[in-house]
Amino acid sequence: MNYFELFSFLPEYDLDTALLAERYRDLQRAVHPDKFANASEQDKRIAVQRAAQVNDGYNTLKHPILRAEHILSLKGFDLSHESTTVKDTQFLMQQMEWRESLEDITDSDAPEEHIEQLHHSFSDYTAQIKSQMSKLIGSDSEQDLLNVADMIRKLKFMAKLQDELARAEDALF
Repeated sequence: MNYFELFSFLPEYDLDTALLAERYRDLQRAVHPDKFANASEQDKRIAVQRAAQVNDGYNTLKHPILRAEHILSLKGFDLSHESTTVKDTQFLMQQMEWRESLEDITDSDAPEEHIEQLHHSFSDYTAQIKSQMSKLIGSDSEQDLLNVADMIRKLKFMAKLQDELARAEDALF
């Protein structure tokens, strides 16, 4: 299913999330199973399926990583069940530094500052990747799309790091 078509968007990474939410509400009103309470059993099942598609589409398009994966899947690159890892040695080195820095939070003399620095570092890197990906994801070049796939892998890692940082912050405070 092409969720961009469902929500009447062009398949682009940059998306107006406010408009997405508005279209989601409109679609939900149109297909909500309660509207089909007096319909046949088949129509009720179809309404439930459509409502589920709308929910899945909304959740996919509102989440930047899932949106990027969906765009790639529409272009024939399915990353949903892959086990490929990032091979960028510079990123892998940076990844190790970030992990060590996360481990050092509890021993830091100023854990709040340490956490704040990591938040900025993670956010800056994530913004750079998203910017690069936004430029390449519309391409039909196989190499560009392979690069986008690698960027998605990096974003997934960054999301995990941000979750770990949030847990560390919660544990301290």
